[in-house]
Amino acid sequence: MARSTREAILTAAAELMRVKGYAAVGMKDIVAGSGAPIGSLYHHFPRGKVQIAGEALVNAGRAYALLIPTLVNPHTDLGEAVESVFAQAAQDMAATGFANMCPVGTVAVEIADTVEELRVASAGVMAEWLEAGEAYFASRGVADARDLTATLIATLEGAFVLARTLRDTEPLLAAGRVLGPRYRGIPLLPSPAGVSLPAPVGTAR
Repeated sequence: MARSTREAILTAAAELMRVKGYAAVGMKDIVAGSGAPIGSLYHHFPRGKVQIAGEALVNAGRAYALLIPTLVNPHTDLGEAVESVFAQAAQDMAATGFANMCPVGTVAVEIADTVEELRVASAGVMAEWLEAGEAYFASRGVADARDLTATLIATLEGAFVLARTLRDTEPLLAAGRVLGPRYRGIPLLPSPAGVSLPAPVGTAR
């Protein structure tokens, strides 16, 4: 099914921000990336770039929602599942030439003190990650589901910064080696249908 113009604009904006951040992306870049005429951007988003960016971040946060469950679901041991998340993240980062993995974290750090509307949008996405992550891991029988979710998000985001800067996957692999044993031996219940964790990171496409 063909994407709508609105969807094309939001997808292009999210991909551009994933690579370049917020400030470096201009409306002309979004026009080029989406194939939509400039008039369409303002027709669908009358408040311009900040509105596009806010909605693109929300969409991106939701789009990355299935990645963590996809990696965790096959496992019955929490430690093995945690280590697999970091191992896959390292593999994905190397495969993309150390590109940023998710626009939400990139933009959140960049604009936290300068663009309140986007800080609020990013905070909303992260709050959803925490809430849904807690629900997902609790459904798998994890007692400290909230703490686990916060730890995974914080560690993944930090490890991605180190990996991107160093051009080395070792920070991600090291995080998995440290956190995996902490949770090894904790059994996971079978994954229930319909419960998913909005992931803090995602594979660049």
